[in-house]
Amino acid sequence: MMPAGTQILVLKEGTRRERGKGAQSNNIAAAKAVADAVRSTLGPRGMDKMLVDSLGDVVITNDGVTILKEIDIEHPAAKMLVEVAKTQDEEAGDGTTTAVILAGELLKKAEGLIEQSIHPTVIAAGYRQAADKAREVLEKVATKISIKDADVLKKVAMTAMSSKSASGHKELLSDISVKAVSTVAEQRADNSYFVDDDNIQIVKKQGGSIGDTELVDGIIVDKERVHPGMPSEVKDAKIGLVDAALEVKKTEIDAKIEITDPTQLQAFLGEEESMLKRMVETVRKSGSNVLFCQKGIDDLAQHYLAKYEIYAVRRVKKSDMEKLAKATGGKIVTKLDELTKDDLGYAKLVYEKKIGEDEMTFVTGCKNPKALSILIRGGTEHVVDEVERSLEDATSVVAVGIEDGKVITGGGSSAMEIALGLRDFAATVGGREQIAIEAFADAVEVIPRTLAENAGLDPIDILIELRKEHKKGNKFAGVNVFTGKVSDMKKENVIEPIRVGVQAISSATDAAVMVLRIDDVIAARSGGGAPGGGPGKGGEGGEGGGDGEEF
Repeated sequence: MMPAGTQILVLKEGTRRERGKGAQSNNIAAAKAVADAVRSTLGPRGMDKMLVDSLGDVVITNDGVTILKEIDIEHPAAKMLVEVAKTQDEEAGDGTTTAVILAGELLKKAEGLIEQSIHPTVIAAGYRQAADKAREVLEKVATKISIKDADVLKKVAMTAMSSKSASGHKELLSDISVKAVSTVAEQRADNSYFVDDDNIQIVKKQGGSIGDTELVDGIIVDKERVHPGMPSEVKDAKIGLVDAALEVKKTEIDAKIEITDPTQLQAFLGEEESMLKRMVETVRKSGSNVLFCQKGIDDLAQHYLAKYEIYAVRRVKKSDMEKLAKATGGKIVTKLDELTKDDLGYAKLVYEKKIGEDEMTFVTGCKNPKALSILIRGGTEHVVDEVERSLEDATSVVAVGIEDGKVITGGGSSAMEIALGLRDFAATVGGREQIAIEAFADAVEVIPRTLAENAGLDPIDILIELRKEHKKGNKFAGVNVFTGKVSDMKKENVIEPIRVGVQAISSATDAAVMVLRIDDVIAARSGGGAPGGGPGKGGEGGEGGGDGEEF
């Protein structure tokens, strides 16, 4: 029999373990720290972050998901909030900061309830009920729109960009976003729409100003023609798309070629030349007068292509090749000998144009107009990168607006409506879940509160004013961060797709509930082996093993 008080070692030496309330408060503190990191970026009066990585590369952004992806986060609970931002970005394209702040606030409110000895699973159950009710409220306050409502869609794009540094040019950029998305939207059998963002190609070129950004009806390939003797523009282009090299390959095996007299050398070179000539002849016979090649084109082949007045571009990116195939109706051929006129794509005009320092190839007037390009310009590299992020957000929100056909108002108005609805709902639930639902209602108010804080307003005054307006039935009342007053967000044109709100609530609730249910954190020491194994390979432990994860 073991003497009383003998300690049994189950976990490996060096493994750290936190249990009960200590583990919970540690996890909640980590999640709150992540939410606080992006909190100051919310809204039109939000500030930007400058992120510098170990190589000294700089990213200046206001985009929640970009900030969280760039920060090296160590704590496992904090990583879950980064996942919230990533999910929000993939699903809705905007509202990443909102989702993360909401998740942090839900956990903060839950901490207060845990201290009052309310069990975490009760809080989790209340939060789930509240999230379902919140989605119902959003459906009620939503307004229907269609692809024809270009004006509303433009407002949606402008709202997504108002907090970004590109907001000075939001008129132009939102116009471009709406035109681009409306063009590539495909109608389904049940009259709903589907938008594939990949059909919109975004090309960045430093130089000029943001105002020089333009929408190009076609595809831009960031390459120049391979030979100056080729025509700089081709009308009625018949386009060959080849994923093969116009070069004489070296033998696969290390073969030794022995040449003993000069005539053999001449014959060898002659054969190489005639092989290249045959390749170019194949292209010419197919009727192609423009050639996009994914691999290299030999100097001699370039000469023959120029002689036949074929516009050729080499080493084109695979993604660009796929877009060209889609836009021109051509087929990508992997074996040059197989190229026939049936594989060719068509465009009205292919031309070369100098943008900034570089020559670029423009393919316009395509067979299938459902592929477009946006050429982004800006004063510095960081500006161009941030405009790209803003445009991606804008095109995403317009796309989900068209797909779902419903929009809600922003500026914290929908959040206040949810809070009001949840407080009424909580009274009907009763029991301990009621307290959790009320906590959820308080947490949702973090959105208008943060908008007010970032604008330098008194958050308490704003919240009291908002509650009063919503009680009166003004469901579109939100924070006007420019005037510092509460005003009608519909009239102020602050509109976002319903998916942004719905997804933010879903992913924030899921993350909060998951963190709440953890009462034990067991962290293997850095570089430890797999559980039960020997020392193991550094940082290669199996599940629950040494992932080198420390906090």
